[in-house]
Amino acid sequence: MDTEIPWLDMLIRLSTAAGLALILGLERELQGKPAGLRSHMLVAIGAAAFIMVGMDIMFSTAEGDPSARIDPTRIVEGVINGIGFLGAGSIIQSRGNIQGITTGASIWTSGAIGVACGIGNLVLAAMVTAMAIVIMVALGWFERDVMKDEKKA
Repeated sequence: MDTEIPWLDMLIRLSTAAGLALILGLERELQGKPAGLRSHMLVAIGAAAFIMVGMDIMFSTAEGDPSARIDPTRIVEGVINGIGFLGAGSIIQSRGNIQGITTGASIWTSGAIGVACGIGNLVLAAMVTAMAIVIMVALGWFERDVMKDEKKA
C-alpha cells in the first residue's frame, strides 16, 4: 500500500489552497485591511500541509502497531485552534469600536479551505470560497451602502 500522497497531488492541493485563499485575501486587500493576500494564502497552505502530514502519518502507521495510530481529527482540531488564534489577533477594539471581525473570520475560513484542500476535497474548498466571497463582497456592500442609508433616515 502506498503510504505517501503523490507529489503531484500535494502540489495540486497546495496550489488550490493558495489560489482559493488568494480570492479571500484579495477582497481584504482591496478593503485596505492588514491581513490580505499573503496572510490568507499562508494560512490556507499551512492548514493543507498540516492535514497532509497527518494523513501521511496515519497511512504509514495504519499497517503497523495499532497503538501507534493517530486520530486525524486531532490534527484538524489543532489547526483550527491555531488559526483561531491568528484570527483573534486581527480583531482590535478602538474607542468602543470593534474592528477586524470579518478579517478574523476570513482567516479562519481560509484555514477551512486549506483543510478541505489538504484532504483532497477540492470541490468543498471551491464551494466554501465561493460562498465566502459572496458573503464578504455582497453583504459588505449591503452593510456599507444600504444599512448606512437606513441609519441616516
